[in-house]
Amino acid sequence: MNEKYSSLFEPFTFKSGFRLDNRTIMAPMTTQSSFENGMVTIDEHLYYKRRATGVGMVITSCAQVMENGKFPGSLSAASDKHIESLSKLAESIKSCGTKAILQIFHVGRMGMSAAIGEQTVSASAIPAPRKDAETPRELSNEEVHEMVTAFGEATRRAIEAGFDGVEIHGANTYLIQQFFSPHSNRRNDEWGGTLEKRMRFPLAVVRSAKETIDSFAKKPFLFGYRISPEEIEEPGITLDDTLALMSQLKKEGLDYIHASVGDAQQSSIRNKESKEAVLAIIQEEMGHDFPLIGVGKIQTPDDALNTLELGIPLVAIGRGLLVEPDWIRKVKDGNESSIRTEITPKDYKDLCFPDSMWEYVQSRPGWLPFAESKPKR
Repeated sequence: MNEKYSSLFEPFTFKSGFRLDNRTIMAPMTTQSSFENGMVTIDEHLYYKRRATGVGMVITSCAQVMENGKFPGSLSAASDKHIESLSKLAESIKSCGTKAILQIFHVGRMGMSAAIGEQTVSASAIPAPRKDAETPRELSNEEVHEMVTAFGEATRRAIEAGFDGVEIHGANTYLIQQFFSPHSNRRNDEWGGTLEKRMRFPLAVVRSAKETIDSFAKKPFLFGYRISPEEIEEPGITLDDTLALMSQLKKEGLDYIHASVGDAQQSSIRNKESKEAVLAIIQEEMGHDFPLIGVGKIQTPDDALNTLELGIPLVAIGRGLLVEPDWIRKVKDGNESSIRTEITPKDYKDLCFPDSMWEYVQSRPGWLPFAESKPKR
């Protein structure tokens, strides 16, 4: 291995005692490939097994905590009938010698009524700022409490299925972010209005999951939370809002925060005068005793190294692992020059993409670096 990349492969131990073999993580990426009932498909098992070897841990694509919180092809952790299927997924990932983390979420207003069979729900009856967005139904106070409980129950199922941890998905405009955002949350009850009230739902979800971990986990069980630090909408989440939330989250027994940004080196999308990387600001504000996972355009070993040099202790690799499943092995072998940087037609079988995921990435031009024409099956 090239000595300059050795820091990527140093072990990391969280305050809880949970240990990773190295600083690299497979980022959660939507496969859209589960069965309609949320059970894991063989294609998904192959997809994860192709990429899991060598990374410190794998964070799965998001699993809904209630069946009205899904999108087509998402995993489900919404009932006990899903535990066996989730167990097989955990086993597939862990058989590669890495840790398996289940990401749990509710889609909220970003879902489609055609997919869930009823009107979508959210913090308020405000549609998302996108073309053809549906207007969701505002959750009642009783339903909000049921939602909080659902996150705790999904955490229990992850423990019983043999996962090594859970990540609460509070990012990417899904339901938890919808409660935190002043754009999507226009409530005037205990769950909305002031910043403090908009924090109540994410904090309640975290407490529900933490109580479950304390009650059911028999060994160190990793507990993370994913955020999107800012929103471009007006009104929208500001970096100061996020730092206030994180200050409270830090008190709740989380092991880490996973900051979802488009580019790990990017500065604020709201404050154009700031030139400092948002990830570095967050890590500095929260203190280095509270680790951050950095993600965003980490495609080469130098990209990963540059993220560590921001003071971020852990790096999540997304599209880099989609394009090159052997990314970790090649860096360890000192063969980083052979890392695949674009997809050609001959690569399709080796990449082990589920069919639905393949269709998804092809429908988003530029999302993956296709060489020549798009590869065909």
